[in-house]
Amino acid sequence: MGMIARIARYEDKANYQSHYLGLLWQYLNPAIQVGIYFIIFGLGLQRHGIGGVPYILWMLIGIVPWFFMSQCFTGMSRSIFSKIGTISKMKFPVSILPTINMVSNLTSYFAMMVIVLIMLFCYHTPISLYWLQYFYYVLCMFALIFSLGILNSTISVIIRDYHVALQSVNRILFYISGVILNINDKNYPPLLRKIFSLNPFNYVIKGFRETFVYKKWFFDDPIMMIYFWSFVLLVLIIGCHLHMKFRNRFIDFI
Repeated sequence: MGMIARIARYEDKANYQSHYLGLLWQYLNPAIQVGIYFIIFGLGLQRHGIGGVPYILWMLIGIVPWFFMSQCFTGMSRSIFSKIGTISKMKFPVSILPTINMVSNLTSYFAMMVIVLIMLFCYHTPISLYWLQYFYYVLCMFALIFSLGILNSTISVIIRDYHVALQSVNRILFYISGVILNINDKNYPPLLRKIFSLNPFNYVIKGFRETFVYKKWFFDDPIMMIYFWSFVLLVLIIGCHLHMKFRNRFIDFI
Protein backbone atom coordinates (compact mmCIF):
# COMPACT_ATOMS: atom_id res chain seq x y z
CA MET A 1 0.00 0.00 0.00
CA GLY A 2 2.92 2.31 0.69
CA MET A 3 4.19 1.88 -2.85
CA ILE A 4 0.73 2.60 -4.28
CA ALA A 5 0.47 5.82 -2.26
CA ARG A 6 3.95 6.99 -3.30
CA ILE A 7 3.34 6.29 -6.99
CA ALA A 8 -0.07 7.99 -6.81
CA ARG A 9 1.52 11.09 -5.29
CA TYR A 10 4.21 11.10 -7.97
CA GLU A 11 1.53 10.81 -10.67
CA ASP A 12 -0.30 13.81 -9.24
CA LYS A 13 2.84 15.95 -9.23
CA ALA A 14 3.75 14.84 -12.77
CA ASN A 15 0.29 15.69 -14.11
CA TYR A 16 0.32 19.23 -12.72
CA GLN A 17 4.02 20.09 -12.83
CA SER A 18 3.62 22.43 -15.82
CA HIS A 19 0.67 24.30 -14.25
CA TYR A 20 1.21 27.51 -12.31
CA LEU A 21 -1.32 26.50 -9.66
CA GLY A 22 -0.04 22.92 -9.55
CA LEU A 23 -1.97 20.51 -7.33
CA LEU A 24 -4.39 23.28 -6.42
CA TRP A 25 -6.31 22.35 -9.58
CA GLN A 26 -7.35 19.12 -7.87
CA TYR A 27 -9.57 21.27 -5.66
CA LEU A 28 -10.41 24.08 -8.08
CA ASN A 29 -11.81 21.87 -10.87
CA PRO A 30 -14.53 20.16 -8.78
CA ALA A 31 -15.30 23.40 -6.94
CA ILE A 32 -15.86 25.25 -10.23
CA GLN A 33 -18.07 22.47 -11.55
CA VAL A 34 -20.16 22.45 -8.37
CA GLY A 35 -20.68 26.20 -8.78
CA ILE A 36 -21.75 25.79 -12.42
CA TYR A 37 -24.23 23.01 -11.64
CA PHE A 38 -25.72 24.97 -8.76
CA ILE A 39 -26.22 28.06 -10.92
CA ILE A 40 -27.83 26.07 -13.74
CA PHE A 41 -29.91 23.54 -11.82
CA GLY A 42 -30.21 25.13 -8.41
CA LEU A 43 -30.91 28.76 -9.30
CA GLY A 44 -32.05 28.31 -12.88
CA LEU A 45 -34.24 25.22 -12.94
CA GLN A 46 -34.87 24.01 -9.41
CA ARG A 47 -35.10 26.77 -6.82
CA HIS A 48 -36.79 24.70 -4.12
CA GLY A 49 -35.22 22.11 -1.87
CA ILE A 50 -35.72 18.36 -2.17
CA GLY A 51 -37.29 16.43 0.66
CA GLY A 52 -36.95 19.41 2.96
CA VAL A 53 -33.23 19.76 2.20
CA PRO A 54 -31.87 22.94 0.52
CA TYR A 55 -30.90 22.14 -3.05
CA ILE A 56 -27.29 23.30 -2.75
CA LEU A 57 -26.77 20.95 0.21
CA TRP A 58 -28.65 18.09 -1.47
CA MET A 59 -26.61 18.50 -4.64
CA LEU A 60 -23.27 18.88 -2.87
CA ILE A 61 -23.69 15.70 -0.82
CA GLY A 62 -24.42 13.74 -3.99
CA ILE A 63 -21.91 15.37 -6.30
CA VAL A 64 -18.86 14.75 -4.08
CA PRO A 65 -18.97 10.92 -4.28
CA TRP A 66 -19.97 11.24 -7.94
CA PHE A 67 -16.86 13.25 -8.81
CA PHE A 68 -14.68 10.62 -7.18
CA MET A 69 -16.46 7.68 -8.81
CA SER A 70 -16.62 9.40 -12.20
CA GLN A 71 -12.93 10.27 -12.25
CA CYS A 72 -12.01 6.75 -11.20
CA PHE A 73 -14.48 5.18 -13.63
CA THR A 74 -12.77 6.73 -16.65
CA GLY A 75 -9.26 7.05 -15.21
CA MET A 76 -8.94 3.45 -14.02
CA SER A 77 -10.18 2.15 -17.36
CA ARG A 78 -7.11 3.56 -19.13
CA SER A 79 -4.66 3.02 -16.25
CA ILE A 80 -3.08 -0.09 -17.76
CA PHE A 81 -3.21 0.97 -21.39
CA SER A 82 -1.54 4.32 -20.67
CA LYS A 83 1.37 2.61 -18.90
CA ILE A 84 1.76 -0.41 -21.17
CA GLY A 85 4.93 0.99 -22.74
CA THR A 86 6.57 1.35 -19.34
CA ILE A 87 5.56 -1.97 -17.85
CA SER A 88 6.72 -3.79 -20.99
CA LYS A 89 10.29 -2.65 -20.30
CA MET A 90 10.46 -3.51 -16.61
CA LYS A 91 9.09 -5.92 -14.06
CA PHE A 92 6.11 -4.18 -12.51
CA PRO A 93 2.94 -5.45 -10.76
CA VAL A 94 0.39 -4.51 -13.41
CA SER A 95 -2.51 -5.31 -11.10
CA ILE A 96 -1.91 -2.28 -8.89
CA LEU A 97 -2.23 0.29 -11.69
CA PRO A 98 -6.03 0.73 -11.38
CA THR A 99 -5.66 1.11 -7.59
CA ILE A 100 -3.00 3.80 -8.04
CA ASN A 101 -5.45 5.87 -10.06
CA MET A 102 -8.12 5.46 -7.38
CA VAL A 103 -5.73 6.55 -4.61
CA SER A 104 -4.61 9.61 -6.58
CA ASN A 105 -8.22 10.84 -6.68
CA LEU A 106 -8.63 10.64 -2.91
CA THR A 107 -6.98 14.00 -2.30
CA SER A 108 -9.70 16.04 -4.02
CA TYR A 109 -12.39 13.73 -2.60
CA PHE A 110 -11.41 14.35 1.03
CA ALA A 111 -11.08 18.09 0.37
CA MET A 112 -14.62 18.17 -1.03
CA MET A 113 -15.89 16.17 1.94
CA VAL A 114 -14.54 18.87 4.23
CA ILE A 115 -16.66 21.38 2.27
CA VAL A 116 -19.69 19.11 2.72
CA LEU A 117 -19.19 19.06 6.50
CA ILE A 118 -18.83 22.84 6.57
CA MET A 119 -22.07 23.21 4.60
CA LEU A 120 -23.87 20.80 6.94
CA PHE A 121 -22.87 22.88 9.93
CA CYS A 122 -23.82 26.10 8.10
CA TYR A 123 -27.33 24.70 7.66
CA HIS A 124 -27.36 23.66 11.34
CA THR A 125 -27.57 19.95 10.54
CA PRO A 126 -27.12 18.08 13.84
CA ILE A 127 -24.59 15.25 14.15
CA SER A 128 -26.36 11.92 14.59
CA LEU A 129 -25.65 8.21 14.85
CA TYR A 130 -26.61 7.89 11.19
CA TRP A 131 -23.32 9.56 10.28
CA LEU A 132 -21.51 6.39 11.36
CA GLN A 133 -22.78 4.58 8.27
CA TYR A 134 -20.75 7.00 6.19
CA PHE A 135 -17.94 4.44 6.49
CA TYR A 136 -20.23 1.74 5.11
CA TYR A 137 -21.04 3.80 2.02
CA VAL A 138 -17.38 4.72 1.54
CA LEU A 139 -16.66 0.99 1.55
CA CYS A 140 -19.44 0.52 -1.01
CA MET A 141 -17.94 3.28 -3.16
CA PHE A 142 -14.43 1.81 -3.05
CA ALA A 143 -15.68 -1.72 -3.73
CA LEU A 144 -17.78 -0.62 -6.71
CA ILE A 145 -15.02 1.45 -8.26
CA PHE A 146 -12.33 -1.17 -7.66
CA SER A 147 -14.39 -3.96 -9.24
CA LEU A 148 -15.29 -1.82 -12.26
CA GLY A 149 -11.69 -0.61 -12.51
CA ILE A 150 -10.25 -4.12 -12.74
CA LEU A 151 -12.80 -5.10 -15.37
CA ASN A 152 -12.69 -1.91 -17.46
CA SER A 153 -8.90 -1.52 -17.41
CA THR A 154 -8.49 -5.06 -18.74
CA ILE A 155 -11.08 -4.77 -21.50
CA SER A 156 -9.74 -1.34 -22.54
CA VAL A 157 -6.40 -2.93 -23.42
CA ILE A 158 -8.02 -5.73 -25.40
CA ILE A 159 -10.64 -3.57 -27.14
CA ARG A 160 -9.46 -0.05 -28.00
CA ASP A 161 -12.97 1.35 -28.53
CA TYR A 162 -14.09 0.30 -25.06
CA HIS A 163 -12.63 3.29 -23.24
CA VAL A 164 -14.26 5.72 -25.68
CA ALA A 165 -17.60 3.99 -25.07
CA LEU A 166 -17.09 4.28 -21.31
CA GLN A 167 -16.73 8.05 -21.62
CA SER A 168 -20.19 8.21 -23.18
CA VAL A 169 -21.57 5.87 -20.52
CA ASN A 170 -20.07 8.12 -17.86
CA ARG A 171 -21.96 11.13 -19.23
CA ILE A 172 -25.23 9.18 -19.17
CA LEU A 173 -24.62 7.94 -15.63
CA PHE A 174 -24.27 11.53 -14.48
CA TYR A 175 -27.93 12.19 -15.24
CA ILE A 176 -29.43 8.86 -14.17
CA SER A 177 -27.55 8.52 -10.88
CA GLY A 178 -29.43 11.25 -9.04
CA VAL A 179 -26.46 13.63 -8.88
CA ILE A 180 -28.22 16.86 -9.81
CA LEU A 181 -31.73 15.66 -10.61
CA ASN A 182 -34.11 13.95 -8.23
CA ILE A 183 -34.70 10.65 -10.03
CA ASN A 184 -37.23 9.64 -7.35
CA ASP A 185 -39.50 12.49 -8.35
CA LYS A 186 -43.06 11.26 -8.84
CA ASN A 187 -43.18 13.08 -12.17
CA TYR A 188 -41.09 10.24 -13.60
CA PRO A 189 -42.94 7.04 -14.59
CA PRO A 190 -42.75 4.31 -11.88
CA LEU A 191 -40.96 1.90 -14.24
CA LEU A 192 -38.33 4.51 -15.05
CA ARG A 193 -37.75 5.23 -11.35
CA LYS A 194 -37.34 1.51 -10.72
CA ILE A 195 -34.76 1.20 -13.50
CA PHE A 196 -32.86 4.20 -12.15
CA SER A 197 -32.81 2.67 -8.67
CA LEU A 198 -30.95 -0.38 -10.03
CA ASN A 199 -27.99 1.84 -10.91
CA PRO A 200 -25.23 0.97 -8.36
CA PHE A 201 -23.89 4.53 -8.54
CA ASN A 202 -27.27 5.75 -7.36
CA TYR A 203 -27.09 3.37 -4.39
CA VAL A 204 -23.93 5.08 -3.16
CA ILE A 205 -25.10 8.64 -3.85
CA LYS A 206 -28.48 8.02 -2.26
CA GLY A 207 -26.72 6.42 0.69
CA PHE A 208 -24.60 9.52 1.31
CA ARG A 209 -27.75 11.65 1.45
CA GLU A 210 -29.55 9.19 3.73
CA THR A 211 -26.53 9.27 6.01
CA PHE A 212 -26.18 13.02 6.43
CA VAL A 213 -29.66 14.50 5.97
CA TYR A 214 -32.42 11.92 5.55
CA LYS A 215 -31.50 9.73 8.53
CA LYS A 216 -32.17 6.29 7.14
CA TRP A 217 -30.11 3.18 7.90
CA PHE A 218 -28.57 1.15 5.09
CA PHE A 219 -30.17 -2.06 6.39
CA ASP A 220 -33.66 -0.56 6.10
CA ASP A 221 -33.61 -1.67 2.45
CA PRO A 222 -32.03 -5.16 2.53
CA ILE A 223 -33.11 -6.01 -1.01
CA MET A 224 -31.14 -3.14 -2.53
CA MET A 225 -28.20 -3.90 -0.26
CA ILE A 226 -28.10 -7.52 -1.45
CA TYR A 227 -28.53 -6.42 -5.07
CA PHE A 228 -25.67 -3.93 -4.81
CA TRP A 229 -23.18 -6.33 -3.28
CA SER A 230 -24.22 -9.09 -5.69
CA PHE A 231 -23.50 -6.73 -8.58
CA VAL A 232 -20.11 -5.75 -7.14
CA LEU A 233 -19.15 -9.37 -6.50
CA LEU A 234 -20.17 -10.46 -9.99
CA VAL A 235 -18.20 -7.65 -11.66
CA LEU A 236 -15.20 -8.33 -9.42
CA ILE A 237 -15.17 -12.05 -10.26
CA ILE A 238 -15.44 -11.39 -14.01
CA GLY A 239 -12.85 -8.61 -13.85
CA CYS A 240 -10.31 -10.63 -11.86
CA HIS A 241 -10.79 -13.63 -14.15
CA LEU A 242 -10.14 -11.59 -17.30
CA HIS A 243 -7.26 -9.71 -15.70
CA MET A 244 -5.47 -12.88 -14.59
CA LYS A 245 -6.08 -14.44 -18.00
CA PHE A 246 -4.69 -11.58 -20.09
CA ARG A 247 -2.25 -9.66 -17.87
CA ASN A 248 0.80 -11.49 -19.25
CA ARG A 249 -0.34 -10.79 -22.81
CA PHE A 250 -1.25 -7.09 -22.58
CA ILE A 251 1.72 -6.07 -24.70
CA ASP A 252 0.48 -8.33 -27.50
CA PHE A 253 -2.60 -6.17 -27.94
CA ILE A 254 -0.63 -2.96 -28.56
